[in-house]
Amino acid sequence: MARRSRKKNSIIVPEATEAMNTFKYEMAAELGINPEYESGYWGNISSRECGAVGGHMVRRMIAEAEHSLNHNEGGFKQ
Repeated sequence: MARRSRKKNSIIVPEATEAMNTFKYEMAAELGINPEYESGYWGNISSRECGAVGGHMVRRMIAEAEHSLNHNEGGFKQ
């Protein structure tokens, strides 16, 4: 059986790239991560710290989406 190759991590909304990068730097600053990332190079940042930044980004995006659904768009209110 042949496997089809798929490009992973393809950018679906190119305009969102800059917003996500800005958001990533905001989360890193909020978490007090080593400020070496400000140069744009994350190679000196530990995997644990990078994971923390990503995890907090996801939590914040989920919270914002839930808030938007519940308050701005007439979502189900408990």
